[in-house]
This record gives sequence, C-alpha cells and structure tokens, in this order.
Amino acid sequence: MSPTPKKRVFTTQFDVRFGDVDPAGIAFYPKIYDMIHRAMEEMFDVHVGRRYYYLIAREHLGFPLVSSAVEFKSPLRFGDRPIVRITTTKVGKSSLGLHYVFTVDERVTVDARMTVVCCDLRDLSTIPIPDEFRASFEEILETE
Repeated sequence: MSPTPKKRVFTTQFDVRFGDVDPAGIAFYPKIYDMIHRAMEEMFDVHVGRRYYYLIAREHLGFPLVSSAVEFKSPLRFGDRPIVRITTTKVGKSSLGLHYVFTVDERVTVDARMTVVCCDLRDLSTIPIPDEFRASFEEILETE
C-alpha cells in the first residue's frame, strides 16, 4: 500500500496584540476577521506570489468576501501567537472557498470558512480567476 500524500497547506503565524483584545482579555471578534484577512493577504504575497495591495491598487483586481462562517472554538488572548493554516475548499470559475484554522499550542481557536469572488474593482463586475493564480489555489485544495 502506498503512503497517503500529504495535503499542501499555506501556513503563517502572527501575534495577538494589545489592541486586538477587549476588556475581558480575549480577541474581539471583529479583530479576528481582520486577522483572517491579514492571513489571506500573506497567502497572496507568499504562496500566490503577488502582494494583495498591488492587485487592488495597480491591477484593480480584488477578492471581496461574499460569505463567511466562523466558529470561535477557544479564546485568543493577548500574547498568543496563533498558527494559521489556509486551504482552499473550492476553486470555481470566479469564486474561491477558503478554509482557515487558527491553533495555539495544538488547540484550535478559530475555524473559518469564507467564500470570495474575483472581481474587477473598477465596476465590481465578477471576472474569472486568472490562470496564474488558479494553479496556486489548486495546490492547497482540500481533498476528500
């Protein structure tokens, strides 16, 4: 029997900062959405090979959020350094399903599933995902 191939995953890590937490000492949920977006920008920069800023500012290409489902499994606290693993759940013609799992010391803190759509930011029209990005997204596609 041949070994099961490992699933490719994009991984990044960052700090939960003082400004990310509420008076209860846990990450304020809108800040978690910001962290998810930071992780996506890092994925574009490192894995896809294009800074998200340049896509928006110079190429007028964006991937705005159209759907989200976030489970807050365990609190993130000031000083935590979550590891964020990103995979794709779907690579459609113009839509992209993204799955984010945040862990701290092997404890899942956030499990988020987002759908974004590729669009021309000049008129917000939906456009196909460029082939040059599609291959990168397919590399981290979850398999059954």
